[in-house]
Amino acid sequence: MNYVDTLQYLKDNDLTMSRYEREEWDHFVKKTKLKIEFPFIHITGSNGKGSSANYLFEVYKAAGYKVALFSKPYLKKPNEMIRIDGEDISDEDFARIFSQRENEYRKFGLSSFEIETAMAFDYFNEQKPDLAIIECGMGGETDSTNLSDAKPALSIITTVSLEHTAFLGRTTSEIARNKAAIIKDNCPVLIGPMDEDLIKVIREIAEKRDSEFFQVDAYHNSHYEAPYLYFDYRPYQKLQLLTPALYQLKNASVVVEATKILNEKFPVTEEAVRKGLLSSPLPCRFERHRNIFIDGAHNPQAINELVESLIPLSGEKPIHVVFASFRDKNIAVELPRIGRDAAEIVLTTFDSKRARDESDYFLYAEDYSYNPDYKLAISDFLIKYPDDIILITGSLAFANLAREYVIETLHL
Repeated sequence: MNYVDTLQYLKDNDLTMSRYEREEWDHFVKKTKLKIEFPFIHITGSNGKGSSANYLFEVYKAAGYKVALFSKPYLKKPNEMIRIDGEDISDEDFARIFSQRENEYRKFGLSSFEIETAMAFDYFNEQKPDLAIIECGMGGETDSTNLSDAKPALSIITTVSLEHTAFLGRTTSEIARNKAAIIKDNCPVLIGPMDEDLIKVIREIAEKRDSEFFQVDAYHNSHYEAPYLYFDYRPYQKLQLLTPALYQLKNASVVVEATKILNEKFPVTEEAVRKGLLSSPLPCRFERHRNIFIDGAHNPQAINELVESLIPLSGEKPIHVVFASFRDKNIAVELPRIGRDAAEIVLTTFDSKRARDESDYFLYAEDYSYNPDYKLAISDFLIKYPDDIILITGSLAFANLAREYVIETLHL
């Protein structure tokens, strides 16, 4: 199958949020003997896993390792999910790797993410990286990146909060157990900052698996001096991030702690740590274009951290928000939190079968206006408030689309 046909097949088999089980995936793995034959770090979390994975990738790349990265979502092409040393898999290799197991993909009815996972593992097995960073798609227990016989060099759980409750659990404790399923026997695990009850849940699972348990330490002396966010994390002082997003401090701390845990197997220099953390943040993570901020925050914890990062930068300027969300998100918490500090919120929608439309916002019709065209909503704010802060948020998928409009049409 050629590249264009491969992309169409993946699009047709996108079962995101409509099917989340692993029976067919497990049958496929057993039948094809799919394995992970390279050292890897496995990372999950409600928030911060994508940024943490990217920082880890950059640190180890700066240290001179041949590093692979599997991470979702992508902006324009699914090739972006499968990277080695900063280069996306080529169109030719993408189609070739897909074709190797096409018959099995069809036979077992795999979803696009399951196929992409298998393709990443096959490609990395072929390319033999020194280390790979593997990011879970969702959860951990049922996630296709979680192979039962795979032994990560380190498992990381960045955060745990209420999300995807229909699939991961109705409480944060249940979600923590789901994510902790990436912990394997005698393989170390690192967790980010979280409540004590969640720490207890994950620690107990680690103990049952005889897995060494680590918690991220506190960072200190954080302050923003444009364009850098400075912080100390033992043993380093005045580390720099190229962002004003305060929530990235937690992600960067997880990354530094991870390099310390793995230093015997994968040593890195202080210079590599500093260089990796200075890499550009991922798109739609507190991304700024003039007076527009774009952030893919999509759950209450992320929304709260986004607003707390934005307030110090806004000064006395009002904040006007363009918000769009998937139907499964907790807008009953998210919208009031934004509303506490925003001058105005305009609700909108975007091209996705999972996106909320006007009927899904009916409970909020008296509090917030609705514009079915997010492009017009953004443009209207720019015309009315050229000097105020405009925030685009609510979904990473929406943020990606809005970002494209802001850059390619508005040229900001």
